[in-house]
Amino acid sequence: MVPGRVEEYMVKKYNLFKNNKLPGEGKLTRIDKLKEECGVFGCYSNSPFDAALVTYYGLYSLQHRGQESAGIAVYNGEGIKVQKGMGLVSEVFSKEKLTELKGSSAIGHVRYSTTGNSDLKNAQPLEAETKLGPLSICHNGNIVNADVLRDLLEDTGRMFQTSSDSEVILNLIARAYKKGLPEAVSDAASTIQGAYAIIILANDCMVGARDRNGIRPLCIGKLDGSWIFTSESCALDTVGAEFLRDVKPGEIVIIDKDGLRSVNNMERTSCQTCSFEYIYSARPDSIIDEIDVYKMRSRSGEILYDECPVEADIISGVPDSGIPAAVGYSKKSGIPYEVTLIKNKYVGRTFISPSQELREKAVNVKLNVMKNSVKGKRVVLIDDSIVRGTTSRRLVEMFREAGAAEIHLRVASPPVVYPCYFGIDTPYRSELLGSEGSVDAMNKTIGADSLGYISRKGLIFSLGGKEDFCMGCFTGVYPVAAQIGRGKEVMGIGGD
Repeated sequence: MVPGRVEEYMVKKYNLFKNNKLPGEGKLTRIDKLKEECGVFGCYSNSPFDAALVTYYGLYSLQHRGQESAGIAVYNGEGIKVQKGMGLVSEVFSKEKLTELKGSSAIGHVRYSTTGNSDLKNAQPLEAETKLGPLSICHNGNIVNADVLRDLLEDTGRMFQTSSDSEVILNLIARAYKKGLPEAVSDAASTIQGAYAIIILANDCMVGARDRNGIRPLCIGKLDGSWIFTSESCALDTVGAEFLRDVKPGEIVIIDKDGLRSVNNMERTSCQTCSFEYIYSARPDSIIDEIDVYKMRSRSGEILYDECPVEADIISGVPDSGIPAAVGYSKKSGIPYEVTLIKNKYVGRTFISPSQELREKAVNVKLNVMKNSVKGKRVVLIDDSIVRGTTSRRLVEMFREAGAAEIHLRVASPPVVYPCYFGIDTPYRSELLGSEGSVDAMNKTIGADSLGYISRKGLIFSLGGKEDFCMGCFTGVYPVAAQIGRGKEVMGIGGD
């Protein structure tokens, strides 16, 4: 797909972030990182089970995937009760709130908004009363034809309460109620285009589904007699569950009183997991589609040294996701690894900045250089990726101010040249450092003594050697094209 085909779509979808601002007055200008999409978790049991508490701990372990809002929906035998709010999991849920969520089945969500405003009405899970009974949905990803589907659904009388893609999916399922929930989900899955991992809670079952290209991760686990869906396997470890398998691309998994069964009737499915799940988004203790995230990152650091060697005194990593690659770079080069950056783990992503000067130096609030570790030394600093270059430029300045003799920046992903349309917030192409062309031109912006990136071939090798991954932000070639302005044949709408 030619990236220019979706420029109009991107302007409409991402205009909240124009001029490099987060939603909300006076909030911190975004630093040079990709946002982590969202995280989903669900558990289902036929016997008495504190599903809300298990979901709470599951969401805690997925907090890295979204910090804007959190929510849990529980089926209590009579209906679905939802608690959600803005902020971190620990801020939204108190012990008292969790005791109000009684039930043996629950789904939960942590959110970073890629579509829809950052406010409570778009927080998930979303719920609805339908002819299928009460339904609640959690969704990670981005539906590229959501605007078209929303317009067509509104033409048939459907009403929307949010600006979230997830409500479009919920409405598609609700309108196919005559076919029953599994078939309704299957119909919706064949209509929506883009990336998604969804979990649906109903009064008698739970359904998990993954897009036909497997762009967004979803796996299955088991805890005693209960079943679990989650975005990452690290959440299974947190709650003491056994990892069973990943949900396959295009697969719909139904869990009910009879156990687990699978529907996989999509044509032309393929596994093209987002490469940034491994580079940055996932926790290093997760395994996604049989790839150990930590080992992959460490291996990328070794390959990065082979491709971009440099003489130096110490190797260091930018916390947190740059550290495994730095360990690998150190191991292969023989240059000692040292901690040079201390991260303030208590700074939220939207803390208030009182002045423009502080906004420009916001990285100082989150990261601080250990001066005695770098003074007079040649430092190789490893980061997982560079998006705009703003944080990298400021980090180089900080290391120079701390007395480093040389700063060599190495990056464990290829240059990010194109935006992402599938649930990771990246800026307009013109804002990407990679759009400047050559590595020398990019380094002029950053100001390091040298700059080096892992090659696409090297990244593929670190991922196991198969080219079965979405690398659209590097290549401009995407598994799915954004479908804009298509007619009613998109979903065969002719009324209920």
